[in-house]
Amino acid sequence: MTHPHPAPATPRTTDPATLYADLVPHLEPPARAWLDRALEEAAAQPGVHGPLAVWELRLAEAGRRCGHAHADTARVLILHAARADTEALGRVYSQGTAAERRAVLHSLPLLVDGPGALPLVEDALRTNDTRLVAAAVGPYAARHLPAHPWRHAVLKCLFTGVPVAGIADLEHRAHGDAELARMLGDHAAERTAAGRSVPADLNRVLALTDPTATPPARPADHGPHGTEGTEGKES
Repeated sequence: MTHPHPAPATPRTTDPATLYADLVPHLEPPARAWLDRALEEAAAQPGVHGPLAVWELRLAEAGRRCGHAHADTARVLILHAARADTEALGRVYSQGTAAERRAVLHSLPLLVDGPGALPLVEDALRTNDTRLVAAAVGPYAARHLPAHPWRHAVLKCLFTGVPVAGIADLEHRAHGDAELARMLGDHAAERTAAGRSVPADLNRVLALTDPTATPPARPADHGPHGTEGTEGKES
């Protein structure tokens, strides 16, 4: 299936200043002026105000104003400038387009400290929209999604063809996970019995579960307010 617009670039950092600095060189002057104005409006009207805040309208405009390839990042910056809380994020997610839902998921590491936004992640993982699934397995899920649903999220990526390279903290969370190894083995056996090929990504994740391998070095993991993120792995 072809798309009428370039695929959106996935925000690759949870630092707003870096996001902005990486984005603006790709914007034409009118788009940059629109974004700066939208960020100012969002900062002036943060949180939840009335049935529909001005910044929520700007989320809907981002694709047209900044180009669909850059709209995800623009929307994340607007959500951050608005200091959208869990209630506002839930409203945008439930009422928004798939693109706006994706931006909410990308914004969670910036805006939500605890597990309160996990229902949004869980909803995205129930869909067959691969872009939503890919956005759902970012740093927020790595920090807060419990072990059992996290394992199923890994399998969902394999089922739908979402590259596992995009699963945040995969190497650390998969290391020594015997239950994940069992689930992957079962899935591989089912595909083989059905005469279907086993995805290369499955073997890659299976190798990561090896408890005898050297544990991977874990990168610094900071929450939205600069504090250490919580550990989501459990037995």
